[in-house]
Amino acid sequence: MPLVQTDDIQKKTMEIVSQILFIAALGLATYFISRRVILIKNTIQLGRAEDRSDNPSERLKTMLLIAFGQKKMFIRPLVGFMHFIIYAGFVIINIEVLEIMIDGIFGTHRIFSSPLGGLYSFLINFFEILAFGVLAVCVVFLSRRNLTKVERLQETRHRELKGWATKDANIILIIEILLMWAFLSMNAVDTILQERGIGHYAEAITGDFWISQFFKPLFMNFSDSALVAYERAAWWFHILGIMAFATYVTYSKHLHIFLAFPNTYFSNLNPKGEMANMPTVTKEVKIMLGLEEPDANPAEVGRFGAKDVKDLSWKNLMDAYSCTECGRCTSSCPANMTGKQLSPRKIMMDTRDRLEDIQKGWLATDQKASIAKFEDGKTLLGDYISEEEILACTTCNACVEECPINISPLDIILQLRRYKVMEESQAPASWNGMFSNLENNMAPWKFSPSDRFNWVEGIDK
Repeated sequence: MPLVQTDDIQKKTMEIVSQILFIAALGLATYFISRRVILIKNTIQLGRAEDRSDNPSERLKTMLLIAFGQKKMFIRPLVGFMHFIIYAGFVIINIEVLEIMIDGIFGTHRIFSSPLGGLYSFLINFFEILAFGVLAVCVVFLSRRNLTKVERLQETRHRELKGWATKDANIILIIEILLMWAFLSMNAVDTILQERGIGHYAEAITGDFWISQFFKPLFMNFSDSALVAYERAAWWFHILGIMAFATYVTYSKHLHIFLAFPNTYFSNLNPKGEMANMPTVTKEVKIMLGLEEPDANPAEVGRFGAKDVKDLSWKNLMDAYSCTECGRCTSSCPANMTGKQLSPRKIMMDTRDRLEDIQKGWLATDQKASIAKFEDGKTLLGDYISEEEILACTTCNACVEECPINISPLDIILQLRRYKVMEESQAPASWNGMFSNLENNMAPWKFSPSDRFNWVEGIDK
């Protein structure tokens, strides 16, 4: 058999093996991601029902402004601009993944370069600018976390950031830097191979790209075989890295990349100062006032407030999974500023930790069992969140106002506090005095209702 024919057979065999490996990797990533997504979905549904289907147009507007437009992030313009670059840039760059997927499955190379012509080069150039922006901003954010010591991001100041939370943030930033470098260096090497007329690289003539051309000198002394090996390694690292990143995100705080959109869509549209009344209590009050007739067969009254995650609403649980752990809520919390134990960020992280522990126990015991039936003897209030934390809250709504994706730690705090007061009858003595005054005098103060307007006497004198 001629040597040329043997080389062609070997080359074809390697291409087929590469396609098989790519399809296998894609299948594994799809399996693990979908498995994790289903588990998270089932865990969120562990919460009690709550209707958030009203005002769809207002909800869509909120989602576009807050999640897509990142309106709240730009309260701090410089950080908001950098975050927009890293968020939008990383998402847009991954449009190129479509081409990589097709190339990987069918064994082609830059399949869109020929049909798109000059538009293809423009798109890659645009992607490269974004990639360089993402890389640069990730370096800045990595420095802010570990060198400049931004107070709200320091584990020495905030106990909830100790251990995995800080490592997770650094891992994500490093992965994004490596993925962007793989993309840019792959393009640089690819154009060198085009210039040298090596194999199939010569078939897709794109010319130099705006950013990667500056990295070409790093590879100019490489041999042809070394360049091909590097280009293939960078290509595989880029696509496998994206698959691994997408899988890892489902275990990370960066799940907000995806959940920010539904979470903002299902935001609470009521004024922030409005506290939701408990339907059972409201009904009892209306019956006492003669505004409603009691039910002939009244339903069993459920739990007042929340003791565990099952007592919270599904939106509360989605909030927990959507939390970015940015600490803006905690940095604006007056209770935290004065040294109290309360940290709104910790409230959200503790809620998510509780959900994750339920998942682990559920999967360890019986994967076919219902999450709702799993019991481990622990509860959110007590084992994860302390009484001291929830009592420190002033209900000022600063945390809700600051959150870039409309999470409400206050709603969880109020429900935990309601359980403590209404179910266990445990409240500070000063609160009990206030409750008694409200019941007897219709005011927090201990004086007769008939004296409520005595303070206005003599104002006109």
